[in-house]
Amino acid sequence: MDKQELISKINKVLADEFEVDVDAITPDGDIKKTLLLDSLSLVDLVALIEQDFGVGIKSAEIINIQTFSALYDYVASRVKE
Repeated sequence: MDKQELISKINKVLADEFEVDVDAITPDGDIKKTLLLDSLSLVDLVALIEQDFGVGIKSAEIINIQTFSALYDYVASRVKE
């Protein structure tokens, strides 16, 4: 899966799970604001990424992942081929 396919899949999964329009998800968009995440739903986001992409995200790392672009890069660098 190339990076663009990965981005499309991440966007679709997040849009479906958090009930937002996929067009609202932009690379520079703030994850918490766009998906309306609180601390509990942030845990859901981590679980979703782990489940769908096989990528573990440590709590200390999720704090630094603030934009979708950062999330794409993080998942792309750790996804199992």
